[in-house]
Amino acid sequence: MTIQVPQPAGRTDAGRLVAHHEPRPLLAAVTISLKVLVVLAMIRVATDPDWANLDGKAPVARAILFPVVVLALPTLWAVTRRSDAYPWVADLLVTLTVFGDVVGNRLDLYDAVTWFDDAMHLANAAMVSAAYVVLTVARPASPAGVAHTAVAAGLTASLAWELFEYGSFLTRSTEWSTAYSDTVGDLTLGWLGSVLAAAVLVIARRGSSGTGGLLSRTLRK
Repeated sequence: MTIQVPQPAGRTDAGRLVAHHEPRPLLAAVTISLKVLVVLAMIRVATDPDWANLDGKAPVARAILFPVVVLALPTLWAVTRRSDAYPWVADLLVTLTVFGDVVGNRLDLYDAVTWFDDAMHLANAAMVSAAYVVLTVARPASPAGVAHTAVAAGLTASLAWELFEYGSFLTRSTEWSTAYSDTVGDLTLGWLGSVLAAAVLVIARRGSSGTGGLLSRTLRK
């Protein structure tokens, strides 16, 4: 006769998985706070572009785009009514990309610090790549799979940003004469950021297990 030993509530495999991915209050608080700051800053920018040193840098387009970016993942999650724990790490990474742009322009770092723009292109591509991998690539996954996804996401995001700059203000900017070399350099930095994110994720995921691919499972349902 086989004796079934009942498992304590919350100790099943599914329970352990949910517990492992329980949202951390501090992470959630930081992410939400940054989103609120971005939205408030963009409201200010819409009425006073000089406040964020965005005059001539598509302040209205940024005021529309940035709130959309920070609210995109929460909206998708709410619409699909996910039962999984919310992906706070991925959401924080996405939010940081626009928050960094807001702070960098507000403090005039893009003009005052020669290397700041390059650093932001590399860092933003890395964060977007990492966020996309966390959302779409199941664990365990091959290093090649992680790398392909990270580079594809990072370069796509970098290209989208360059097209945004080109269409919104670059053709009317004093930077037009150097736009080609700057764009090539930015795309190169985006690629490097994606490769860096892939390397970090491969190392971090080595030996780990789990379902991962939260967004891909959402879209399949």
